[in-house]
Amino acid sequence: MAQNPTGPNATDGAAAGGWPLWEVFVRSSRGLSHVHAGSLHAPDAQMAVRNARDLYTRRNEGVSLWVVASTDIVSSDPDAKDQFFESPQGKDYRHATYYKKSEGVKHL
Repeated sequence: MAQNPTGPNATDGAAAGGWPLWEVFVRSSRGLSHVHAGSLHAPDAQMAVRNARDLYTRRNEGVSLWVVASTDIVSSDPDAKDQFFESPQGKDYRHATYYKKSEGVKHL
C-alpha cells in the first residue's frame, strides 16, 4: 500500500496559494453510492465542503457530499496490481464454480 507521507495537514504549495487538495464525492438523487466528482483546493474542511457544494452541485444534482483531504487517501500500488488482485492459489472454494450442484437438492 502506498500513502502520501506528508500527512493530513500538508499543502500543495504549487497551487491555490498553498491550500491543501481535497477530493470530492457526490451522491446524486438517483444514485445509491457516492461517486468521485473531482478535486478542489480549500484552506480547511468546512470551506472545502462549501466550495464542493457550490462547484459540484449547482443544478441540484446531489443529495450528499463527501470531502476528503487527498493526503488521507491510501491506495494500492498500481505496479503491483497483478499480485495484489490475484486470487490466492489453492483457495478455489472462494469461487462459486468450485461447488457442484447436489442431486436431489431443490431451489439451487
